[in-house]
Amino acid sequence: MEDLELQLKDVEKKLQAVKEFIEETGIDLSGEYEALEEKRQAIMKKLYSGLTPWQKVQIARNKQRPNFQDYIDGMIEGFMELHGDRLYGDDRAVVGGIGYLNSVPVTIICHAKGKNTEENIIRNFGMPHPEGYRKALRLMKQAEKFKRPVICLIDTPGAYCGVGAEERGQGEAIARNLLEMSDLRTPIVSVVIGEGGSGGALALGVGDRVLMLENAIYSVISPEGCASILLKDSSRAHEAAKYLKLTAQDLYDFKIIDGIIEEPVGGAHSDVAGTVRRVKDEVFKVLQDLMKKDIDVLLEERYKKIRSIGAYIE
Repeated sequence: MEDLELQLKDVEKKLQAVKEFIEETGIDLSGEYEALEEKRQAIMKKLYSGLTPWQKVQIARNKQRPNFQDYIDGMIEGFMELHGDRLYGDDRAVVGGIGYLNSVPVTIICHAKGKNTEENIIRNFGMPHPEGYRKALRLMKQAEKFKRPVICLIDTPGAYCGVGAEERGQGEAIARNLLEMSDLRTPIVSVVIGEGGSGGALALGVGDRVLMLENAIYSVISPEGCASILLKDSSRAHEAAKYLKLTAQDLYDFKIIDGIIEEPVGGAHSDVAGTVRRVKDEVFKVLQDLMKKDIDVLLEERYKKIRSIGAYIE
């Protein structure tokens, strides 16, 4: 892995040198540039095909990964954001509203992370308060009333665990979402686009289809939290990441998720527009299938899907 990283750095350095030479002299070296670019792509493919769970955690947390705004802008036409839970206030860590996905009216609800410190402070680093989950549920019930399918984009380290959040019923808000989503009479598609952390992610994760991006993660606890509790050393997070089985590939094998959306070579952040396009196409394809089903059949299938998760020993 380290050898590949060194090779990649060397090729990128040469690419930059050739680019600067072309700009300075005007000499056509496009053949050399294309050969180096092909070599870079080949190394990237090798590098990203052998990632460890901990490396996938780092990619899932990359600040340049496409976030809620990229997906809304690239997927939803005529988006109108709706605010507030009608009980306490508006949580900016959850963004939701209505719009059109390829001319189909939908409700979209997203965990909201920023791409820099200033944006993340506004969005509370993607960690919702109870009012965020209650806003999400309000929009889901509205979607049910008007027969709009629901799309949930999951990207959170977890629900906010501050005193105020606990006082306002964080646990109850998450539990209420799980209950109501399991019986919501409209199709639901959930996609883990980055981090899927604990109940904070699960509160938007009860769907007829649950998809994950190739390098996203989905887990009951963060690797750091797991290492701190079980290994008594948070610096062993890289070990905990392996034990948690939090990658899309692991979760697909366990039948906890229903599909994996391939990312561009180099991760979603290397081609934001391409990633958004892939997610849009996959979500639309799944929704077309779900919308053909009778709602009672859909609910029965959702119930069986939820009940089949996990294993037990008699």
